[in-house]
Amino acid sequence: MIVALPMDEDRKNICVSFGRAPFFLFKNTETGAEEFVVNPGAEASGGAGVKAAQAVVDGGSDALITVRCGENAAEVFKAADIKIYKAEGTDGAENLKALAEGKLSELTKFHAGYHGIA
Repeated sequence: MIVALPMDEDRKNICVSFGRAPFFLFKNTETGAEEFVVNPGAEASGGAGVKAAQAVVDGGSDALITVRCGENAAEVFKAADIKIYKAEGTDGAENLKALAEGKLSELTKFHAGYHGIA
């Protein structure tokens, strides 16, 4: 399974802003391979969440771990059949471990987005 996480500049902590996260970590849970990819939505003037969501889809993700997610991005994930999990805290490694242990719950509440608020 490929799991995506929106990561802060330190590449260790999950960014609280999905669409504006500087990077995405793509973790292959079967091989252990990790890849950091620059988020194309991070500097977008608008539609950051959708651009970021498309990058997660394009990265071949099966799942996403995030603190929160906007409605438009969630629709992209729903169409691509990508499960969205609610992060517990911001430590990326701990959240990957919690997912493997079945301790993360699916994210079911989505905000309307910030539409122009950086």
